[in-house]
Amino acid sequence: MDTRLRVGRALGKTEEHVAHDLMAQLKGRGHPEAPPAIATDGKGDYRTALVETWGQVPAYQGRGRPPSCKRPQPDWQYVQVVKERCGSRLTGIHITVVYGDPDQVLDLMGGHTAYVERTNLTARQMNGRLVRKTLSYSKQLAALKAACAWEDWVYNLTRPVKTLSVEVAAEERRWQPRSPAMAAGLTDHLWTVKELLLTVVAPQALNMK
Repeated sequence: MDTRLRVGRALGKTEEHVAHDLMAQLKGRGHPEAPPAIATDGKGDYRTALVETWGQVPAYQGRGRPPSCKRPQPDWQYVQVVKERCGSRLTGIHITVVYGDPDQVLDLMGGHTAYVERTNLTARQMNGRLVRKTLSYSKQLAALKAACAWEDWVYNLTRPVKTLSVEVAAEERRWQPRSPAMAAGLTDHLWTVKELLLTVVAPQALNMK
């Protein structure tokens, strides 16, 4: 939330598939031991995906059959915000703290999904393939994945976010614009699209056994 950085994106036909894929990405991109604080709506299977991705099997106490099912951990923070609508009119909001201390989770996350809704709007403005009721939709999954990957690169590295600007003591300017990647400490400058296109990403080494 402090950096607005996009750390993962999952594409699929069902919310259940998307949830498990997204949690796997988060685990491999900076959260190997435990999930970050998460807020979602009531759709999808995120609760099960959290347990399958980061859950741990309790230690065997020497009685009966050894436990085999993964269980959530006490330090997790997860809140669901379910909105009820009548047509296009919002009629109610139900907030459920699934994991964690209710007061701490709500103080950290808030009882809303505003960050998700904001990035969804930004995505539709940047990527015509995601616009609703349009003729620019992707006819092939590979094209959609490529367009979304490019959108995430451009958003994270080249676009300054106004709320991320920091005050500087420079004579020529008062505020330094920052991209989400700069706020996350991944780069020290705003990239250009040319720089992004000319950068070669080294492939990860395969673990050959």
